[in-house]
Formats: sequence, C-alpha cells, structure tokens
Amino acid sequence: MRHSSVGQPIPGTSRRAVLRGIGGAAVLGAGIPLLSACGGSGTAADPKTVSLGSNSSDAVPKKAFAEIYAAFTKQSGITVDVNTKDHNTFQEQINSYLQGTPDDVFTWFAGYRMQFFAAKKLATPIDDVWAKIGGNFPEAMKKLSKGEDGKYYFVPLYTYPWAVFYRKSVFAQHGYTVPTTWEQLVALCKQMKKDGLVPIAFGDKDAWPAMGTYDQINFRTNGYDFHVELMAGKASWTDAKVRKVFDHWTELLPYHQDGAVGRTWQDAAQSLVSKKAGMYVLGAFVAQQFTNKADLDDLDFFAFPEIETAFGQDTVEAPTDGYMLSKAPKNKDAAVRLLEYLGTPEAEQIYLEADSSVVAASSKADTSSYTVLQKKAYEMISGAKSLTQFMDRDSRPDFTSTVMQPALQNFIRNPKSVDSIMSSIERQKKQIFASA
Repeated sequence: MRHSSVGQPIPGTSRRAVLRGIGGAAVLGAGIPLLSACGGSGTAADPKTVSLGSNSSDAVPKKAFAEIYAAFTKQSGITVDVNTKDHNTFQEQINSYLQGTPDDVFTWFAGYRMQFFAAKKLATPIDDVWAKIGGNFPEAMKKLSKGEDGKYYFVPLYTYPWAVFYRKSVFAQHGYTVPTTWEQLVALCKQMKKDGLVPIAFGDKDAWPAMGTYDQINFRTNGYDFHVELMAGKASWTDAKVRKVFDHWTELLPYHQDGAVGRTWQDAAQSLVSKKAGMYVLGAFVAQQFTNKADLDDLDFFAFPEIETAFGQDTVEAPTDGYMLSKAPKNKDAAVRLLEYLGTPEAEQIYLEADSSVVAASSKADTSSYTVLQKKAYEMISGAKSLTQFMDRDSRPDFTSTVMQPALQNFIRNPKSVDSIMSSIERQKKQIFASA
C-alpha cells in the first residue's frame, strides 16, 4: 500500500507498513530518543547474534520478515535479534536512533532517504556486500542503492510501480487504445469525456497522491536528472522547466475528477472499480480496492506516456524498501553475512510468498508465482533506465509535507495562481534546505 508522508491513517493496516514511507518531518529533527537498539550501549557483541532495527510492525510484513530471518539463521547459525518498533515511531525517531547506539542493521528506504544518512556518516558503506550480490540486481536498482559518494549503502528487497491504471473491458467496449504520447493521452481524455466517463480518477484529500502526478509529468518533461536535482533542493522551483510541468498539468487538469481535494484515494479508486472513470494515476496498491476477483482480473496499467522524446518512458517511479548497515555495528561480520543473504533471490521469494502486494527488487527472483499484474510490474521496473522513489522519499520530508502538499492542493484548486505558488515553494525551499 502506498505510504503517507504525514502518517495519515490508511485502511488495510495489515499491509500498511510494507509500502509506507516516512512518518513525519521529525525524521530530520532531534526527536525523542525512545527508539534504541536491542542490546544497549554497554553490551558486548555475541558473534552468533546480529541485531536488526525494524519498522515492519504490522502483522503481514512482520511475519514475512520473521520467516526470512529464520531461514538465514538455519543457513548460517547466526541469530537475528529483531527490534521492531511502530512504523511511525521508527520514522520519527530514526535520526536520534542512528546517532545513538543503533542496531547493527536497520530497515529503510532507497534513494534520497538513504543518501541523507549516508552523507551524515550515520551508515556504513557496504561495497563488500555488493561485490557478492551485485549480479542479482538491474542497473537502475544499483543506482538507487548508492550514496552521493558512489559507494553502496543499501540492499533493496521489494518495490512496486506507479503507473496509469485502467479497466481492460472499458477500453475494449469503447475501442480505446493505450496512449504512448502526451498528445494521445489528451485526445483519449477528450474522447472519454464525450463518452460520459470521468477521464482520470483523482483524490488528494490526504495530500500525497498529487505528488505522484507531478513526478510523472516532471520526469517525462525534464528527465530523471532534473527530477533528482529538484527534489534535493539543488534546482529552482521558479525554473522555466518547473513552469512547463505545471503548464502540462494545467492542460490535463480539466479531465481530472472534480473535487479532488475533498476525496480520498480509496474513493477515487472506487470510480475506477465501478467503471465511472477511465484511468487512474496511482501506485500498484490501487489493486487492493478491487475486492472482486473478476474486477481485479480486469485491471491493467500502462507507463505514463512520453512527453519529451529525449526522455521517452525511461523513468519509472518505484518506491523501494530494504536494509542499511549502521555507523558502528557491534557485529559487523554477522551483519554483512545477513545483508548478503537479504540480497539473494531466495530471501525475496520468502517475503513474496507472504505478501503479494509487491514485487522483488532482484532481477533473478522467481516470478513464476506472480499474478499477471505483478509480472507486468516486475517487467516495467526491471526494464527501466532510471527509478525514482516518489516525491516524499526523493526529498526532505519536512519540505514535502509542509510545503509541497499544500502547494499542489492550491494548484489543483486554482491553476491560474501557478506563478505565485512556484515563488512560494522556492522561498520556503531555501529556508528548509539551508537548515540541513
């Protein structure tokens, strides 16, 4: 299930932690140091035990991870001492946790979120691990696992894509074809409107879904590199490239579902389930709203269409979860062995057997048990030239939650005020990123 950057309550809590991102802006602040390692600062390392800090507090992921660790223990003779904390608590206190006496290994997110702590020297490079597991992953996943210094800091486990979802029967009924260019997408929206459909389902009550639409238009218009620079605070939000993104979105906005700011993503998904909407830009977790098997079998998706030929459809938004090695692990040898195991297709397979809402990060994982949607998601991700992590994982959480979420809602309400919105974002961005 898609994460909420500000900790919004999300139904289906048994899987909530699997695909949620950061819990709140406090992740980059001091936080109350309640989150601590299993062994404490004064204990000597047991050579046959590795400690692991986990944010997977919900039932399904917690059980899935336990099965992975049990398999590792059986193979290696090393016990994994798991320190599981409530998902939001983990996110909110991770900064103080990592500066204190953290566990040897901890669960976290790929991309900017990983790079932030790597740059602060709160994680240990794991190039030695990647020397053994590198052949298991595609190039895009390798890129996601590196710090700004070019060293590896992350072992990915699972992921899922954002795309444009639709009902096969609706497309067949009306004779629609999947659009591959912006012009074709706009033309399809116009036709859907004529046919009495809401072209694009949309719900942004919880303020994060709109960030997904912005991302898609941005990296299709300006490419992966500009997306990364913009999210990292290095590019300006008053840049003409940003205005171009909003101009494209303004063209598409009339085909979005009305009243989006007052509608949850789940309610928007129901309009796709009921065939009242033709398309929906969202993560693969949208499938959970299709509770009837016949409806689920009718669900399909395509990559967001090309806008600029130079960038095509090379970039895929695929939030990715995995593991990092803390700054001074008490039992580094055992931790390295655990990370090497977590980077194997076998470990991923154990997880996927317990949770079918995600796909393996490894290009060597067994996909024979995948559903049709999982297989397509896997192909899209493994074939991508570049992978992004979603705006609230590719940037600072205090920036995305306090600045970008309200800014995008303001744009949806009044797209004509885009210039003042861009100026406001840039002004606040400078203040926030200067406080790093």
